Amino acid sequence: MQTSEIEQLLIAALPDCEISVEGADGKYLVSAIGNIFEGLNAVKRQQTIYKILNEYIVSGAIHAVSMKLQTPAESSAA
Repeated sequence: MQTSEIEQLLIAALPDCEISVEGADGKYLVSAIGNIFEGLNAVKRQQTIYKILNEYIVSGAIHAVSMKLQTPAESSAA
């Protein structure tokens, strides 16, 4: 699976987020910034992404996903 394909899946599901995906060979880093993560702990944020990508993880198209998920305020503070 290409990074652009994963990016498009995430953008379609989370249109108000800034999304970027890096990686190859089934191992990816998903970076997302959006208000959707406001008030969510790290696990709930990750679950948001896993729900979108789960069928590709189960099929083996995606083997590993690392995530950097932030609100706009957290991103600008970093």
